[in-house]
Amino acid sequence: MTTLRDEFQPIDASVAPRQDPARRRHRHHTFGFWVATLAFLVNMGFSAVPTPLYVLYQQRDHFSTIMLTVVYAVYAVGVIASLFLAGHISDWVGRKRVFVPALLVNALSAVIFLAEPSLPGLLVARVVSGVSVGLTTATATVYLGELHARRPAGSTAPRRGQIVATAANLGGIGVGPLVAGLLAQFAPQPLRLPYIVFLVALVVLAGLVALSPETAVAPDPAPRYRPQRIAVPRNARGTFFAATATGLASFAVYGIFNSLAPSFLAVTLHQSSHAVAGAVAFAAFASGALIQLALIRAGLDTTLRSAPLILIPGLALLIAGMWVPSLVLFVIGGVVVGAGAALAFRGGLTAAAATAPPESRAEVLAAFFLGAYVGLSVPVVILGVATQYVSARSAMVVFAALVAAAIVLCVRILRRR
Repeated sequence: MTTLRDEFQPIDASVAPRQDPARRRHRHHTFGFWVATLAFLVNMGFSAVPTPLYVLYQQRDHFSTIMLTVVYAVYAVGVIASLFLAGHISDWVGRKRVFVPALLVNALSAVIFLAEPSLPGLLVARVVSGVSVGLTTATATVYLGELHARRPAGSTAPRRGQIVATAANLGGIGVGPLVAGLLAQFAPQPLRLPYIVFLVALVVLAGLVALSPETAVAPDPAPRYRPQRIAVPRNARGTFFAATATGLASFAVYGIFNSLAPSFLAVTLHQSSHAVAGAVAFAAFASGALIQLALIRAGLDTTLRSAPLILIPGLALLIAGMWVPSLVLFVIGGVVVGAGAALAFRGGLTAAAATAPPESRAEVLAAFFLGAYVGLSVPVVILGVATQYVSARSAMVVFAALVAAAIVLCVRILRRR
């Protein structure tokens, strides 16, 4: 007969049941998923830290709006070059072997911002930051999808990893200007402190990602190096090109908030607060991240159908805010535009990912992001040049009309396919 004393005998650790190895693996992948999400968000956030600070640089160094767009554009040059040369190699060497160095490259960019605060240093730091983002976007997006698939509930919602990646991407680009704007407005050393904060965060997160599990299986034998190419089956290339054009058009919208919005606020709306500039950029990108999570169960057709219905009224409100002028209308328009552009981007990304063979996921998404970052740079440079000859309000009307037409056309093509 078992006595009460027997019930409370200590358990011998040597015979205690060991933790289920499968459960340990699941917990390790869950840890890696959330660490990688935060690292993706912070890395993208750092890429947008200079957004509310451009006005300070402009005042200090007395350069024109065209030079401001050049400073912004060299970042995109770094992104595009990095995507073309190395955005796809995580398919061969592993996700962590690309993601961890990418985080450290952005930390190096922060060091350059701090050590060389002149215009040449600013240009070099932006190129280096662009290289980091080019290494990160496709790699982190695929990595999060693979980590999520290996979590206990991952198989029940395979799209969630990709949606979280998109939310981290857009949300990070919004968090960076918000943090930088608040620090610039209310803390000392506005051109140093934001970089120090993100430098520390990037180094810590690089270490945590290094402790996360690897998900990619290296091909055997290892392929010879080659630059980016279109690794999409020939019969799916029409879908891929339409999806990439959708990403390009949606990122063209985000490029405004990532570069010229602070100048529009200062010149057209007479709002010179760095905190306001950062908050406006944050509002546009945060609404994009939130609508991703709110519509996490929405299918591709619903996402594509909703994008222009939200984006076009948002563009109208944004332009109305510049013409009235009204900060409230401008901010509301930015929030609505950010949500619509995010849905267009998500639709394009989902459609592009669906064309990817399993062994070339990062390569296909690198090609998609290559097109998207062309949209983040070239239209903004053209718009910046146009503002030297016509008013910013008139230039924005033409820009909005072209973007709206491109989104409607691309969405129509994707929905047919």
